Amino acid sequence: MKIEVKEWSAAALDQYSTIPIAYEVNEVFDPVTNGTIGEEFTLKERRLIQPYVKDYDAIAGNHPSQWPTQFDVSNWGVLIAESDDQWLGGAVIAWKTPGLSMLEGRTDLAVIWDIRVVRDARRRGVGSKILQAAEDWSRSRGCREIKIETQNINVPACKFYARHGYKLTTINPNAYDNLPDETQLIWSKTLHLES
Repeated sequence: MKIEVKEWSAAALDQYSTIPIAYEVNEVFDPVTNGTIGEEFTLKERRLIQPYVKDYDAIAGNHPSQWPTQFDVSNWGVLIAESDDQWLGGAVIAWKTPGLSMLEGRTDLAVIWDIRVVRDARRRGVGSKILQAAEDWSRSRGCREIKIETQNINVPACKFYARHGYKLTTINPNAYDNLPDETQLIWSKTLHLES
């Protein structure tokens, strides 16, 4: 399968949202430590007795069509992966966005705000192509670092980011008031700029 990743404008967020993001949660990562102050957490995998479906787009305020009402998306990138004119997935990258705390007020940092791959195209290299394109997009804007947020309930995503050189930099078990059973995980990767 030949996969091509193309850049679209942020005006395409409504179209982008037609790519489904829902997935089945079968396992979670529990952050564990031996209790030493300042010790880093590790993640321990745990199977769920009762799997469930998670759909980020169904969370109030989280649908791609709502992002422009919450943020200035004029510097955001929208990437679409396709094969034979069929959309297989995509990513949205946030950059130079006032008020977006994950960007820390920096212009050399980008955040993969969203990444999704249609169910039938998962584990076929589509996500890797999209991730590489997001890194290239960020690097072309002078970014030296890229971050992505996920949750401990998205074990496949966590493993995917780790395989692609991302380091777990933040574990926040209290990040989501309306989702107390989920832990926020922030992954980061240094981008080497070409000279």
